[in-house]
Amino acid sequence: MMKVAIMGYGTIGSGVAEILEKNAEQIEQAAGQKVELKYVLDLREFPGSPIEDKLIHDFKIIEEDPDVNIVVETMGGLNPSYPFAKASLLAGKHVVTSNKALVAAYGTELLAIARERQVNFFFEASAGGGIPIIRPLYRCLRGEVIQEITGILNGTTNYILTKMDKNGESFESALKEAQALGYAERNPEADVEGHDTCRKIAILTAMATGHEVNYEDIYTEGITKISDVDFKYADRMGASVKLFGSSRISGEQVHAWVAPVMIGRDHPLYMVSDVFNGILVKGNMLGTTMYYGSGAGRLPTASAVVADIIEASLHKHSNVPMGWNDERLSIADMSTSSHRFFVRIAGTPEREKALAQKVFGPSETVVLDGMDEFALLTERMTEKAFEEKAEAFESAGGHILQRIRAELS
Repeated sequence: MMKVAIMGYGTIGSGVAEILEKNAEQIEQAAGQKVELKYVLDLREFPGSPIEDKLIHDFKIIEEDPDVNIVVETMGGLNPSYPFAKASLLAGKHVVTSNKALVAAYGTELLAIARERQVNFFFEASAGGGIPIIRPLYRCLRGEVIQEITGILNGTTNYILTKMDKNGESFESALKEAQALGYAERNPEADVEGHDTCRKIAILTAMATGHEVNYEDIYTEGITKISDVDFKYADRMGASVKLFGSSRISGEQVHAWVAPVMIGRDHPLYMVSDVFNGILVKGNMLGTTMYYGSGAGRLPTASAVVADIIEASLHKHSNVPMGWNDERLSIADMSTSSHRFFVRIAGTPEREKALAQKVFGPSETVVLDGMDEFALLTERMTEKAFEEKAEAFESAGGHILQRIRAELS
């Protein structure tokens, strides 16, 4: 029998407890043994709840109980999740977490402790929520050289951008709606500024390369500057705007970044809308595969956590080779990354097009009726080259209203 302790009885923790109870028979069959919830650690009281008799308030009870085989961390943040997770591994217990902040900040250390103690540190739910992505990388795709991982990795921002795209809403209006529905926090900075996506692509890049990735090395740009006008142009062009977390791997050079990208209807991620997430993984032999589903939510995320509990149960006395080592991966400077660029320019094409095309080179022109502006879609160029051209354009009297990276054929 495997006995489990859950730390944090919030959205995800309560979901894990529910699945362990409702799917007990299926879990026992998959794990090859009974899996039983013994403790739930939380500062709060839950009178009348299904876990009332399992509720404790002192982590030491979990740490010192030899019957507890698996510790599930669903508290979020870094304190006390990090010291509790570390102490659990040092005590010879498997640790399962949904906490992307913990994995991004301390994953290297916790993986090393797990290997040393012959237990496991699993984090399937940290990068894709309910979407299986970590296990495919270390099991199904382990014979591949991963060349690219690109994903819509945050349901909040995808919901906001979908509302702006389909309903013509402003960013502020779509954000308020997301907050009212519980998709966005009262302080949405981690989502809308791209920090959540950044940590997730850092984890996926580390999994793909086998080396530690410092998320602070990843260029990160959120969606707060995207406007409803941008979507009017996108609609005219048969395109949309999505927030991508992307890692492009070519030999020793790795470009990893988070930014809004304009994509066409032929792009596999174009149809990923609302709170859903989608992840593309390109291998050198298999080519491109896509993983789609609920990237967040109580039961979808808890389902991924339970899958890790089963994986730990199947390897009760051994460490599963996965994760990455402590060699820091060098992320290439964003200035060397290359893209096409969608550029909105103040003034009419009659006044500004000649200067714009002289500076930016051959470009497609897009015009919206009744607007004292127009847009260009440039050829592919490096970020550095674009910034130099943008500076030259402004110095010559032009005015750029917006620029968005584009992946359009």
